Amino acid sequence: MKHLILGTAGHIDHGKTSLVKALTGTDTDRLKEEKARGITIELGFAHLELPGELCFGVVDVPGHEKFVRTMVAGVGGMDLVMLVIAADEGIMPQTREHLDILRLLGVKSGLVALTKRDMVEKEWLELVTEEVRDFVSGSFLDEAPIVAVSSRTGEGLEQLRLELARLACQAALKRREGSFRLPVDRVFTVPGFGTVVTGTLLAGEISVGDELEILPSGREGRVRGIQAHNIKGDKGQAGQRLAVNLQGIDLDQVRRGDVVVPRGVFRATRAVDVRLDYLASAPRELKHRATVRLHSATYEVTAQVILLDRDTLQPGESAYVQLRLKQPALLLSGDSYILRGFSPQVTIGGGVTLDPFPPRRRRRSDEALQLLEAFGTAEQQRTLYLIIASALLSGITFDDLLLRSGLPRKSVETILTTLLTAGEIVQMTREPRLFLARGAVQTLKDGLVKEVTTYLAANPLKSGIGKEELKTRLPRRSDQRFFTPLLTTLEKEGLLISDRDIVRLAGTTARSAAAVDGLGSRLADYITEGGIEPPTIKEIMERFRCDEKTARDNLSLLIRSGQVVRISADLFYSAAALDGLREKLVALLREKSEIIPTDYRECTNLSRKFLIPLLEHFDSEKVTIRVGDKRVLRRK
Repeated sequence: MKHLILGTAGHIDHGKTSLVKALTGTDTDRLKEEKARGITIELGFAHLELPGELCFGVVDVPGHEKFVRTMVAGVGGMDLVMLVIAADEGIMPQTREHLDILRLLGVKSGLVALTKRDMVEKEWLELVTEEVRDFVSGSFLDEAPIVAVSSRTGEGLEQLRLELARLACQAALKRREGSFRLPVDRVFTVPGFGTVVTGTLLAGEISVGDELEILPSGREGRVRGIQAHNIKGDKGQAGQRLAVNLQGIDLDQVRRGDVVVPRGVFRATRAVDVRLDYLASAPRELKHRATVRLHSATYEVTAQVILLDRDTLQPGESAYVQLRLKQPALLLSGDSYILRGFSPQVTIGGGVTLDPFPPRRRRRSDEALQLLEAFGTAEQQRTLYLIIASALLSGITFDDLLLRSGLPRKSVETILTTLLTAGEIVQMTREPRLFLARGAVQTLKDGLVKEVTTYLAANPLKSGIGKEELKTRLPRRSDQRFFTPLLTTLEKEGLLISDRDIVRLAGTTARSAAAVDGLGSRLADYITEGGIEPPTIKEIMERFRCDEKTARDNLSLLIRSGQVVRISADLFYSAAALDGLREKLVALLREKSEIIPTDYRECTNLSRKFLIPLLEHFDSEKVTIRVGDKRVLRRK
């Protein structure tokens, strides 16, 4: 049995509900208000079987302009559409809007039913038929059958059934692989059974006992029972209209617009990147950050339009845009949507979802536009690579690749194998499977080598940096789980050496590169030659023609080896010269008990440039204590 969804569309009072009743025997107007007013307010459902094991779930939508929101909820999942136009009135405002909606939502097949043929003359019917043919020209109904029918007399109904059967045989089946998605269009309770939802299964199969989740709320439950066309069964397939009894979900915990999905497979989003076709009939230009109503599947949500490559979009133009949603919703790559304005409340555009979980983007970003262009083509390998590359240093999991790409699991696995073999991407972890683009891996490797180099330059006596400290120096937007595979790769490439808990540059020891060329020993000799008035940093740099960092790195080595002592920021003494000056100071204090700076100057012949820093140094060494302007010997 081939299961398809047949939907109606068209202006109010053009006979949609009467036509469905004539075809199926079911009156889809079930509400008292609908029967009293003679108009369809809510979605109606019926069942139609045709020869050749063709089974239709029929969705009857309202035609009044006030109920376009409800009409859109019924269009989701349609395989075929009957655009209903009354022969006595012809094309009307909602006829035009409904056709726009059908086109924007990606409906690809259907026919036109000219109702009330018994109410017009033959010549008038021929004129209306020509008018309709011109109206649908260029749309998906361009070459579709136009069948004149009368729901009252039954005239033309058999031809209509034949045309529906022919179109049904040509229609492609919905994807049965992958996880199920059931957008909810009706919720009610059955005494003794509890909450029941109805909808059209867009993909996959759903079975009794399946664990489920209601998105966007995240409430969890289980499938208690399934009915298709009032017949109980153990499972439902893509393309069927189903009633699903939910266990663990109360009536007030689910509503139209929610989606029933397997537990833990999908997640709702607050932003999507899309291709937007802005209708030529739109009343005004669309501005950056405009607020609109977004409709997809069975829900409506307020959204803000972010134009990615321009500031305004003119009627009749198309562009890549980001839609930022006021409330979370489930949208997947490939899902169709429409946009409606707030004032006037008319359909202004729509298109297809490209990236349902876009990263934060800069407007007019070439990389973002390249990715969105790839989404819109059949280049699946390039699309998948660009998704991974757009994750930058953060990486992306296999499950997120499935969600963002909208590709079947088997296709993603095949493409990943190709990209891994070519070296375009790297799998960084096994569980979860995290992937980085080759460029991002190189950036992280270069960063680690730079961190080790910088650390050793600042710590010339150390042979390397601790592993845990190096791990913390990965960029924040990256993942510390990448550290081990990155370090392993750098060791294989001969750039770093991991020695127990220390990481060092290959080919280096505890001595710094600055000390290897003998500068340290020559610098020590120069300071020793200076005696009690050694050279300053500036004089050292001029003498050895080196920069300040190199001079200080070598002085640090000499200090740690005990050859040189730091007196102030720019003054360094040889240990021997400093010992001699300390001995003279102690002897002088033992002789006089207390001294002033001039007493020490007369004893050593030091200039003030060296005298004051030395006295302060001996204070810090706790050789002396300063009391006012005088110094005394510190008691041990």
